[in-house]
Amino acid sequence: MELSSTAENIITQISDKKTKLGDLRKIANVIKKDHELAMELWSTTHYLARQLAILLMDKKLLSKEIIDRLVSDIEQHREDEKLQLIDWLMANQLAKDKRTIALMESWENSTSPLQRRTFWYHQARLRWVGQTPPPNSEELLSKIETRIENEVSEVQWAMNFTAAQIGIFQENFRKRCINIGEQTGLYKDEMVAKNCTPNYLPKFIAIQVAKLNK
Repeated sequence: MELSSTAENIITQISDKKTKLGDLRKIANVIKKDHELAMELWSTTHYLARQLAILLMDKKLLSKEIIDRLVSDIEQHREDEKLQLIDWLMANQLAKDKRTIALMESWENSTSPLQRRTFWYHQARLRWVGQTPPPNSEELLSKIETRIENEVSEVQWAMNFTAAQIGIFQENFRKRCINIGEQTGLYKDEMVAKNCTPNYLPKFIAIQVAKLNK
């Protein structure tokens, strides 16, 4: 796609080493919503340009076909960029409209690992944003217990994170969530940086519950 002068000017402002997410938000706050510009920036395949593009998209114009294409494009990025982009897309676009929320909720068995990851991360997010947990926690835990050990790493992490959020916010399921971690041993030997919460469910849940009880 041949870029407009506006898109070219924005690209020159973005530096891989210096530009931060806050800088992208400042640019987006000035431009507001501009779906055509967003698609121009997306077409560059540039990581930061795509992050900015997500902020500028019009969620009303995001059809299933377009979202599938966006996810397919994201899958071409390296691992750290890929996960940042899909989470950014979920938080800034897909989670803000009933239609796209319903689409995410249909991704549980998608052939795309990123779509499956988004299904689970969305379920986790419904719990830690501070609202009453949805009534499907027991169903989700049954699926996690059955599937988590056979999932690919990015989906496995999101399932584990969902179990953590259920265990943190729903005391009646806490022991069961801790048991998932003990039985699978996932992340038990993971090295964790200082002041970071471990992914190992017994530790993760204990630390976060203690914070809530302060």
